Amino acid sequence: MDNQKLTCLTLSLSIFLITFTHSQAKQTEPISDALRTDNFLNQTYQWLSHQRAQLQETQLKFSAPIVLAGIFCFIAASISSAGGIGGGGLFIPILTLVAGLDLRTASSLSAFMVTGGSVANVMYNLCIKSSKFGGKSLIDYDIALLSEPCMLLGVSLGVICNLAFPEWLTTILFALFLAWCTSRSCKNGLVRWEMESEELLRLRNDGEYLEQKEIEAPLLGTKGNCKLGIPWKKMGVLVLVWCSFCLVYLLRGNRYGQGITQIEPCGMAYWVLSSIQIPLATIYTAWMLCKKENLQPHTLNQKDIQDLQNVGPSKLVFPSMALLAGILGGVFGIGGGMLISPLLLQVGVAPEVTAATCSFMVFFSSSMSAFQYLLLGMEHADTALIFAIVCFVASLLGLVVLQRAIKVYGRASLIVFSVSIVMALSTVLMTTFGALEVWRDFVSGNYMGFKQPC
Repeated sequence: MDNQKLTCLTLSLSIFLITFTHSQAKQTEPISDALRTDNFLNQTYQWLSHQRAQLQETQLKFSAPIVLAGIFCFIAASISSAGGIGGGGLFIPILTLVAGLDLRTASSLSAFMVTGGSVANVMYNLCIKSSKFGGKSLIDYDIALLSEPCMLLGVSLGVICNLAFPEWLTTILFALFLAWCTSRSCKNGLVRWEMESEELLRLRNDGEYLEQKEIEAPLLGTKGNCKLGIPWKKMGVLVLVWCSFCLVYLLRGNRYGQGITQIEPCGMAYWVLSSIQIPLATIYTAWMLCKKENLQPHTLNQKDIQDLQNVGPSKLVFPSMALLAGILGGVFGIGGGMLISPLLLQVGVAPEVTAATCSFMVFFSSSMSAFQYLLLGMEHADTALIFAIVCFVASLLGLVVLQRAIKVYGRASLIVFSVSIVMALSTVLMTTFGALEVWRDFVSGNYMGFKQPC
């Protein structure tokens, strides 16, 4: 407390001296402006460093910043669950800027928080059968099978790029791409909103509104006993994909040599194990592309079904989008769910199916990260579990609220708007966080060019 008062007093004295100098000599105005900016940014970084030091000394005890970050994460998880995305783009900035955690600790906690939220989404969607899609599950296991291997491969490639790219380049790319995705998602939501308005108006005119509203309400499912109806063969393949990639990660370890085997970081064996992911993703994706029942009619809008069923190469759109989303997610340090969701909406996948399928894929990717953190000796595991439970409850609450809203208004476009909100908030928070890191490197005189991945 005394340090904070001393900091405030020093800052006030600096501002007073600068103002006094400005009144005595107008020609020094540019220098004064620069000093004001430098002092403000430097004080910001000193405060963040002080917060991080305090939290590390107290080993993440539940102080006021931690509780406040937990409240913000609860709100973020409830909004993210509506769109079926993990929410890592919100969790990491909140834990870093509000709670004052370092990036490594925030990333590990975020993996558990995303896993907790995705577990709630998967449990909910497994029990839902939508009459709008012929009583089928909202989760499209075929899209998940086509996308998951390439997404995991893309994340690995993106992480390498993240290590080599300078911070300023990563921040610029993130801001541009996510701003574009947010814009496309908003436009998609507005188009769907107009279509739903026309449909509701037509139903009112035909006198069928009340009956049709109950039939077409998405995410409501059919009442009665909860039958999972899980395609165990496809689920088994997904689990096999999860185990294969997880085994490669554990054998290889990270660039600091943390793994279950004694492999030289960034040595020959390290890169050989890393390259094994390419044939793994290729084999699993090729196996799914050879199956005849790849794309089910319930996943797409009616006008897109025939095109994707009759034209073979169009099936490559899903693994291609997953690879792109994985690479960008690895570069930006967030999960691929936030990036693949607007891409699926763009190619015509229904919003309900997009949300359910994305949350299903996020579960596999986030649980793999959380498992690796635990196996490699993660600190603060008890705090991570508490945050995961908080996000689990928040996600269930978000799904219930969304279900009620769609039941009342009959608009699946609410899912698209929830995705847009999360992406817009992530753009602002992650860009701000990246800009602060770039400024710190600039002030400290650190190297800001391309680096070696090891």
